[in-house]
Amino acid sequence: MSYDPRFDRYRSPNFKRTKQAGARTGWEKPAKPRSSGSFGRSPQQTAASWGRPVERLKRSKFRLWAVWAVLMLGGLGLAVNLFYLQVTRAPALRKQAEQQQTLKTKPFVPRRPIVDRAGNVLAIDREVYTLYAHPKLFNHSKAEIAATLAPMLALELSPGTTSETELIRRFNLAESGITIAESLPQEVADRVAQMQIKDSLVDGLELLRQQQRFYPQQELAADILGYVDGERKGQAGVEYSQQNLLERSMPSIQFSRSSNGSWVPDRLTAGFVQLDDLKLQLTIDTRLQRAARTALKEKMKEHDAKRGTVIVMDARNGELLSVVAEPSYDPNQYFNFDLSRYKNWAVTDVYEPGSTFKAINVAIALEAGAVKPNSVFKDEGRIFMDGWTIQNSDYKQAGARGPSTVTEILKHSSNVGMVHVMRSMKASLYYQALEKLGLGQTAGTDLPFEVTSQLKNREQFINSPVEVATTAFGQGFSITPMQLVQLNGALANGGKLVTPHVVRGLFDRDGEAYWKLPRPVPKQVFSPETTKQVLEMMETVVDGGTGKAAQIPGYRIAGKTGTAQKANAGGGYSDKAIITSFVGIMPVEAPRYVVLAVIDEPKDGSGGTVAAPIVESVMESLISIEKIAPSKK
Repeated sequence: MSYDPRFDRYRSPNFKRTKQAGARTGWEKPAKPRSSGSFGRSPQQTAASWGRPVERLKRSKFRLWAVWAVLMLGGLGLAVNLFYLQVTRAPALRKQAEQQQTLKTKPFVPRRPIVDRAGNVLAIDREVYTLYAHPKLFNHSKAEIAATLAPMLALELSPGTTSETELIRRFNLAESGITIAESLPQEVADRVAQMQIKDSLVDGLELLRQQQRFYPQQELAADILGYVDGERKGQAGVEYSQQNLLERSMPSIQFSRSSNGSWVPDRLTAGFVQLDDLKLQLTIDTRLQRAARTALKEKMKEHDAKRGTVIVMDARNGELLSVVAEPSYDPNQYFNFDLSRYKNWAVTDVYEPGSTFKAINVAIALEAGAVKPNSVFKDEGRIFMDGWTIQNSDYKQAGARGPSTVTEILKHSSNVGMVHVMRSMKASLYYQALEKLGLGQTAGTDLPFEVTSQLKNREQFINSPVEVATTAFGQGFSITPMQLVQLNGALANGGKLVTPHVVRGLFDRDGEAYWKLPRPVPKQVFSPETTKQVLEMMETVVDGGTGKAAQIPGYRIAGKTGTAQKANAGGGYSDKAIITSFVGIMPVEAPRYVVLAVIDEPKDGSGGTVAAPIVESVMESLISIEKIAPSKK
């Protein structure tokens, strides 16, 4: 019999199925099996049927070993990778996880306010708003919204346009995200918000709150204050030099991600957000600053000058009551001005002081014992030295004045006379005295970017008579206006070099000092007797000399004019460009205040006609503000 898998039974080969379509008729009688038990198979067939299970078994074992090997290798790889992640890279991964799951940040903290000597606010942080429009969300017409919004905004308009037409034009620029106005104060933002609520325009307008440094006096003290940029960093003035005092310190807040992915602070201690009430107080007097700027602007306009500066210093301690430079800028809109306006050229630029330095030279000669106030020198009006011609500025009108005392030489601002005065002492001693006064150095003010004055080297100065001669009447070297004020301050305070400064320190709301900026000890450079003599000489300059325009009835004022040729960049001096100046000290009987005015490149005039009237105007304001009693009737 043979096995038929179709019927799951054995059947005899002798039986035949009835060949009827789709029917079974039964089985025929099966044949007897052969003794081999192969049911009729040949020996070869029997051997083959027994060999296939062995081969299948071998293949199954191979597969098991292969799977085992793969699993072992995979497990080993996982173990190695697990070791790498949990041991080798654990610190880096832990740090990365902390960075992803925690956030440390410092809260926004406003800068400390800046106030003047009387407590008037010069700079403060305030909240401002930027107004954006999204026209695609408007539920009123653009014309209706423009008509309602226009009266609230001060927009820059082109000629022939109105605020409403300008708003409609901006609304048509894009479907969303249009900047309409920036730096809107709180009161304007409140009006816009009320308009949104009332007219249901909330979906079309957006107010974004920001913090901004605000200068309520605009350009008045810009030369001193500087400005703060968009990244909250000071870029000029005391905003830059006193950055560490103006920034309040505040610990960082740590945030962690919550289950919903939002940031949540870990913990906040009580009083965490409380701010100190300290203010950075300056020595500046806002009233005097305004008076000085007004006087300077008027004279610059009158004489079509390139630029100018006015400085007022208290010679007792170096406090600067006013520092003005023109042209200036509005620090609220610093981005609308040229970069050159950001620097205060009273400390960043040097110039040849001319005759305003003659009083300092006389003090040097008196201190060295080379001359006395009544020493007489011949004033030829014009001399020649090493191929150079040196003459008085009024030589064509006055000619040679002949024998003149040191006082008369200073009174008439004689260049030739000053050459003789300074040649009466050794050149080496003269150079040593200039170095002692700080030439070649800075005045040390707390205003930033101050440059050093320029003086020829010692060998060149000593071996060249013309260098001594030109220095005698204030040319051939360069200083800043601030350093000239400092030197004249030494004439006013008994011979001490004080440090000009604008910062008093940090003060609380009650006016109590929390911290004061330390100052160097004043350096004695002249004797009180020398300075007294020089001031008396300088008084004659105002009473009847080149500085008569600075006279104030009832007050004793010492002063000195200066009209110097400007040096050319390529060497030599310009035939047309001049720089005029006047320095005044008052009151002579109790000298305290030094006032300097410097006007660069006026179209006409001299120190006595351009700069002296400015100093006179500033001194009148100073008398009123400080209530200075008259010197004489």
